Order: sequence, then structure tokens, then C-alpha cells
Amino acid sequence: MANGYTQEKLSELIEISQRALSSIELGNNFATSETIDKIIKVFNITAEDLFAIDYLKESSELLKMINKNISEIGDNPEKHEIVYNLTKSLSRKH
Repeated sequence: MANGYTQEKLSELIEISQRALSSIELGNNFATSETIDKIIKVFNITAEDLFAIDYLKESSELLKMINKNISEIGDNPEKHEIVYNLTKSLSRKH
């Protein structure tokens, strides 16, 4: 996770269950405003940083960056599973 926090540690810091954090990460649930406030404090960022969308790039550029990031993962099974779960959650039809 970002800043080296494990999911377990971050869930502890923001006072929610690990299952709830995972569900938020996968896009299955939304964070409450209280949880968002705690995340902002833990990572020492602003709400603008958290919700900024002005960094969005063209789709073709994003795909190149995604592929580069995936190739840099190497043979790390834990990270493979994270990428798999993330892409699986994004590909679900709601």
C-alpha cells in the first residue's frame, strides 16, 4: 500500500475493519466522510490531493503507463494478486 502501510496497519490507523478497507479499495463500497477524513490525516494530504482529477492523461498514455507498471512488478505473486483483484473489480458489469 501507499507509504508502506499494510492493509492491516492502515485499517487500524483509520479505525475500520480490514474487510471494510478491502471493500473500499475494490470499489465495492464507499468510504464514509469520517473515514476519508482519517485517510487524509494518515497520509498528510489535502482533500484536493485525494480527489484531484486534473492529472488524468489520454487513454493511450495511461495504458502505456499501466503496462509499464505491471511489467515492473516482476515475479511478485502478492502484487500479481492485487493487480488481478483490481482489474477484476473494474471489469465487473454493474
